Amino acid sequence: MSDTTISYNPFQPGFTDDPYPHLREMRDGDPVHQNMLGIWMLFRYDDVFQMLRDPSLSVEDAKATPTPMMQIARDAMGDVADMGNNSMLNRDPPDHTRLRRLVAQAFTPRMIDRLRPRIEFLVDEALDRAGSEWDVIDGLAFPLPFQVISELLGTPETDAAQLREWSGTVVRSLEPVTDPDVISAIAEAGRNLRGLVLDMLEWKRTHPADDLLSALIAAEEDGDKLSAQELAEQVSLLYLAGHETTVNLIGNGTLALLRHPDQMDRLRHDPTLDANAVEELLRYDSPVQNSRRITLSPLEIDGRHIEEGAFVVLALASSNRDPAKWGRSADRLEVRRPNAAQHVSFGGGHHYCLGSHLARLEGEVAITRLIRRFPRVALAGEAVWNGRINLRGVTHLPVRTRR
Repeated sequence: MSDTTISYNPFQPGFTDDPYPHLREMRDGDPVHQNMLGIWMLFRYDDVFQMLRDPSLSVEDAKATPTPMMQIARDAMGDVADMGNNSMLNRDPPDHTRLRRLVAQAFTPRMIDRLRPRIEFLVDEALDRAGSEWDVIDGLAFPLPFQVISELLGTPETDAAQLREWSGTVVRSLEPVTDPDVISAIAEAGRNLRGLVLDMLEWKRTHPADDLLSALIAAEEDGDKLSAQELAEQVSLLYLAGHETTVNLIGNGTLALLRHPDQMDRLRHDPTLDANAVEELLRYDSPVQNSRRITLSPLEIDGRHIEEGAFVVLALASSNRDPAKWGRSADRLEVRRPNAAQHVSFGGGHHYCLGSHLARLEGEVAITRLIRRFPRVALAGEAVWNGRINLRGVTHLPVRTRR
């Protein structure tokens, strides 16, 4: 039986620094939960795993019964309220299938593996610049994925600091935001980002090259090209997803190892653990904490009736710590964990993260080269979290590289 006396509250003090005690409370007390806004939430691994892979569910917000929070956001965002609706992240098949097929050619494991030497070079360059005290986010976790996705796309030189500010604001649209001022800031950042992408595309049309952006502009599959709006939204998605989540992987993963020096030492001395360690870091502190699906027909889960048109939040971070899946060690970091790769941090089903192989590669190279270059690396102060509920990550991570 569920405990209806508890309620999911991501606004309680300390949640964004450490959400896991509250997620445990929800998973144990009310794992199929309807919050005060009428949104359903699932907290157990098995429920989330099944919903991620259920092809009968939707990701298109227009198919959800509107909630008061959705209407507030829509009214405040005005002309950018529908921005992103044509990206593959927010489309069901067959549109999703067509869009993903056109982009996927650049994200095959073989294509991504070819980037390893370049990623290693960029990481080593960043580590060469590290002083005796250094911020991992500013020095490595942000610039690395930003440069990699920029080179992969083939975009012109861009003001990284400005784009970081805009993208950091835009992704707050994935949060439960009700403050009209914050929503207005998201809308303004969205307009700025859309303008930047349109300028990039215009530049690339006159400067084609052997890169993903040129390929997308010219893309034709079975006579079907991307429309102008689809093209702009895929590029925006690639830019945002291509660096925002990987910043979190590198930052959160490095912090987790610094807080577990025994596991860091184990990884430092055993390169055969590199790939599995990244999976465990993804499980332990997911760069994306939640996903969502929309029901197209009524469902019943654990005796709870979920109506048609319901917006269902899938708590990935909670699922990745569910003892029913991971045993008594669910809350511990174990770089040798044999089933670590069964985490749900990259989603599942039709919408399994297209950039998962790239994120794993960047995370592996960045984290392992850091801890091996500086075997005495240690925290030099408190980590600062970004205050987000969904794309939750460290925004400042000061370390001493030498002692």
